Amino acid sequence: MRFSARQDVISLTPLNPFDRFEDGRPKVPDELLERMKLVGMEEAWAVLQEHGYYYQFEGNWVNLHPDRIMIGRALTATMVPTRPDLHDVVIAQGKRERRLPGSWWLNAVGKNDVAVIDGFGKLQWGTALGDVMATAVASQGGAGLVIDGGIRDPQGIYDVPDINVFCRGFDPTTGRDVILASLNGLTRMGQVTVLPGDIVMGNREGVLFIPPHLVEEVITIGEKIRTREVFERQMIRELKYPIYQVHGAEWGDELKADFEKWCKQRRSRKRAS
Repeated sequence: MRFSARQDVISLTPLNPFDRFEDGRPKVPDELLERMKLVGMEEAWAVLQEHGYYYQFEGNWVNLHPDRIMIGRALTATMVPTRPDLHDVVIAQGKRERRLPGSWWLNAVGKNDVAVIDGFGKLQWGTALGDVMATAVASQGGAGLVIDGGIRDPQGIYDVPDINVFCRGFDPTTGRDVILASLNGLTRMGQVTVLPGDIVMGNREGVLFIPPHLVEEVITIGEKIRTREVFERQMIRELKYPIYQVHGAEWGDELKADFEKWCKQRRSRKRAS
């Protein structure tokens, strides 16, 4: 089993502008994670696309809580089909390090982490999560899990507060036929290559993986877009301008002036409150 060393993770993420955790993962500040919860999927995607990151979104999940926004730092794990000799190696390493191989990744979950587990889509005899492990993730401050594979006891997991789970389906069997191959290394979620420390955004649409060095730009542009869209909706409701002039078109001088006036009034109200 490959537990990536700190320097390996640093080498994988050289553009990280933030501090790092002991394991080497980029430590995007918690305050930015909170602001990220207000960013829309399309807003974030637009920034990634502008920088050439075309394959950061994966959809078609079973989403246990579509009403919950999941934002956190990726803790990556890769599972592979088991084989006797590899099984013995991993079990022996687990005994030496006093870890349970079936939940090796669980021991590493920390505050605001999202466990991103490549289970190669396996459901029967490949489930990576049950309700007890989900409870442990929540108790350790984790934000949730993205599992390219199955889970068991979905009703019990559904009742665990404060986290969300994206998976490929349900099965009552355990993870008997899979084994952990790597932790904190690069992994894959469908069409996405995920690096440890990526920011994971999960909502009704699916899951987006954002490189740490683009997080602040995503937030800044997202906030600007939301402000403009609030104004656009107000103008449309008030019937002050036709929709074709307000949305998706180059604004005229009158509309720009109204927007600047509206922004000043909005800032004044916020300061007063």
